[in-house]
Amino acid sequence: MKIEIQPYNDTFKEEMILVWENSVRATHDFLNSSDIDYYKKIVSNIDFNSFPVFCLTQGDKVLGFTGVAEHKIEMLFLAPEHIGKGLGKTLMNFAINELDADKVDVNEQNQNAVNFYSKFGFVPYDRTDKDDEGKDYPILKMKLENAANKI
Repeated sequence: MKIEIQPYNDTFKEEMILVWENSVRATHDFLNSSDIDYYKKIVSNIDFNSFPVFCLTQGDKVLGFTGVAEHKIEMLFLAPEHIGKGLGKTLMNFAINELDADKVDVNEQNQNAVNFYSKFGFVPYDRTDKDDEGKDYPILKMKLENAANKI
């Protein structure tokens, strides 16, 4: 069955939250369970219609999603069983080339994500000791080093 990138619609929301949670639990081993539950409430309350969000789908199943606001990747998540199969690259290319993304914030402790974004030409330009919620999870602010790096 064909894999497609589709604009977000409300029928995707529940599955997106599940993809987000499963992805975070599989990739963010520096977070404790209560923090994941805390962030899940925040993610569940996001109005995904308020900025460009696109879902990677196969049939009616959401495999992953990305959202970009003001040229910044605000979210890029894949279901854990689809990580490492080139689908993250598909979402990144879409975010960069179709949504004009040139910035991303990433948890510093998530070295796999830092490496992933680096492969696309993103480089750190700033760092915060705490995340946007004031929790002790340092954030690396990254930007495309050169627009010519768009893949």
